[in-house]
Amino acid sequence: MESPRGKPAKAEPCRRTVVHVDMDAFFAAVEVLDRPELAGRPVVVGAPPDRRGVVATASYEARRFGIHSAMPSREAGRRCPEAVFLPPRMKRYEEMSGRVFRVFESFTPQVEPLSVDEAFLDVRGALYPFGGCALNLARALKIRMREETGLTASVGVATNKFLAKLASDLEKPDGLVAVPTAPDEIRAFLAPLPVGRIWGVGTVAAARLQERGVRTIGDLQQVGEGWLTALLGRSLALHALRLAAGEDSREVAPESERKSLSREHTFDEDEADPDLQRRTLVGLAEDVGRRLRAKGLEGRVVTLKVRMADFRTLTRRRTLDRPLREDRALIREVLALWEASGGSGRSVRLLGCGVEGLADAGSGVVQPGLFEKEGTKQTERDRRLDAAVDRLRARYGFAALRRGGGPHGRHEPRSGS
Repeated sequence: MESPRGKPAKAEPCRRTVVHVDMDAFFAAVEVLDRPELAGRPVVVGAPPDRRGVVATASYEARRFGIHSAMPSREAGRRCPEAVFLPPRMKRYEEMSGRVFRVFESFTPQVEPLSVDEAFLDVRGALYPFGGCALNLARALKIRMREETGLTASVGVATNKFLAKLASDLEKPDGLVAVPTAPDEIRAFLAPLPVGRIWGVGTVAAARLQERGVRTIGDLQQVGEGWLTALLGRSLALHALRLAAGEDSREVAPESERKSLSREHTFDEDEADPDLQRRTLVGLAEDVGRRLRAKGLEGRVVTLKVRMADFRTLTRRRTLDRPLREDRALIREVLALWEASGGSGRSVRLLGCGVEGLADAGSGVVQPGLFEKEGTKQTERDRRLDAAVDRLRARYGFAALRRGGGPHGRHEPRSGS
């Protein structure tokens, strides 16, 4: 469907240059594609309802019962006893993800992946065949996606990343929403939306604002910087006011141009539990390690990113003597950065782990000295273990294995939305 919101303004249609594409209930949609008899039924991908585990994703039919990703499967089973529960098939999802991204890349090489089923596209150089209009390109992309994958996508078209991502979420599933281009029209477009639609305004901040009568983005547009700073802190206040005006200067960053790999997790609410913080970092590190190995890369710089409850952001880096791609080493380094930065005891909004200084694996091999050989043997053991874990997770899903002998990674790659 195409929302009335999406009718292009006649004045400057070419200014919309960012497209955000989010596949609809991706994991569940792939299951229905492979098993057409499930069409129209509530489908849940994840742990079965009689076992401990969580929902990876749910079809829109299941979401009508209040089922959502990360919900305990037992709760999902109670809410919808007739739902069909299926185990994740990560190898199949990754295969379909490859087809999805080939569709993206058939329109533009400027693709920034966000997950297996979601990406930003910079279409500035791809508009000529579509009459200079990004909305026309988005329509064509949706048609080609259905023809070549059998799946639907929700698409947002805008002048920047924040607006495009927000737009893609407004008319799910199978939506297409284009945001106006003129500043005053952008503000009017945003005004009726709940204040929680502002990226970074979490549950706690939204509740504070609502208690003081700021319920919509339009309400937020009317408040003063000083008043908002006193309520939320300067960093979050400035950030929220910029986005409320529709301003976002971030560029689309194609993965081919990146010199780093990273993964972040934003908590639904500010999180102060030190065990959960550590488990989240472990899970993030494992996922970064998996992606490094899948791409045949390794890196010499490990990074930690922490966004505090007041929206201040802390970044720490450690440059290593040798490049790494092993989970064990990456977990050790990011947890060391975490402890050195003050570690637990703080309320955080976001945690991130990354590796920079990337190169092809093996290109920076250094001959070990006499006293380094035992460490080299451990590295080889770690690599064999990682390879075995990668194979099992590709078959049974990321959550199939948990790291023992320490913090257990709880964080999992983003599920299909």
